[in-house]
Amino acid sequence: MLKISNLTKSFGNKVAVNNISFNLKPNEITGFIGPNGAGKTTTIEMITGILKPDSGDIAICGHDLYNEPLAAKQCFGYVSDTPDMFLRLTGMEYLNFIADIFQVPVDERKVLIEKYAPKLGIMDNLNDAILNYSHGMRQKIVILSALIHTPKILILDEPLVGLDPSSAYELKGIMQEYVANGGAVFFSTHILEIAQKLCHRILIIKKGNIIYDGTCDSLLADYSHCDSLEKIYLELMSDE
Repeated sequence: MLKISNLTKSFGNKVAVNNISFNLKPNEITGFIGPNGAGKTTTIEMITGILKPDSGDIAICGHDLYNEPLAAKQCFGYVSDTPDMFLRLTGMEYLNFIADIFQVPVDERKVLIEKYAPKLGIMDNLNDAILNYSHGMRQKIVILSALIHTPKILILDEPLVGLDPSSAYELKGIMQEYVANGGAVFFSTHILEIAQKLCHRILIIKKGNIIYDGTCDSLLADYSHCDSLEKIYLELMSDE
């Protein structure tokens, strides 16, 4: 569904992402973990077309991101790590704006809003200006906007930050439902306990390099002296 080949990005003399390659498969939640500054957000912003790589290729659902950008971008829903956007719109205006971009029929968007807004605890706030939302509420409206066109892939950058426990629980359920129905979820997180429990696959990035790509069970087997992903992560990052 998503194929990344030899992706590299530098800022001046600093190599932020160094020749990385990986694929996303349907029916999988892939966790993307690493310390601050490791290249997680840079990678995600290249995948979503916000940043252009210095070299490498990105194919989304068979569409080259740079030769077929509209076709590629129709395949994913994206939640950035900063949900502060379109603040003067109401929540409903923002959702309709996104739905219009993706040409979602009015009856279909209504069904999706009525399905997901109550789960995320935002149904009663959709007519309020996003400017008046808390950080957590802004996170919820952006998550809902990523779901509004039922994309094949969800790309989520720290989606659980700012969410209350109930909404975080519901979002994890939404992610599981999504991949059960044939989708793929790619999300970055610092919450390693959640990554261990939720993800079918783990990517670990360190100093711009992918140092692990595989299942959590295989990683735990390789580091049998550690009893959790958190302890393995701390060992892998011990020289940071």
